[in-house]
Amino acid sequence: QVQLVESGGGVVQAGDSLRLSCAASGLTFRMHTVAWFRQAPGKEREFVARILPYSEDTRYADSVKGRFTISRDNAKNTLYLQMNSLKPEDTATYYCAARPNFRSEYDCWGQGTQVTVSS
Repeated sequence: QVQLVESGGGVVQAGDSLRLSCAASGLTFRMHTVAWFRQAPGKEREFVARILPYSEDTRYADSVKGRFTISRDNAKNTLYLQMNSLKPEDTATYYCAARPNFRSEYDCWGQGTQVTVSS
């Protein structure tokens, strides 16, 4: 059974940092593209960042570029999101997602972890 479990969310103040983790099981993690998405109340889910398998190739949404860093540890089957200089507009539920590298859509999702940034 494929499972993605996020952790590391919390309540912080603007300017603070948080690191999210996503532990994967039931899939060949190193062969999957993995990503972070987020959804704020009343808004659609949006892409945050992704990282390809076997490489350091990353992509970020413009809104987080320069503040967030996505990384992966294939030996630990874990995805990370280092979030620095957090802003109130970063408040959302953050989800990790995975897809086999040959597919264009993400087909495995975690349950989400809440990040709240107060001003």
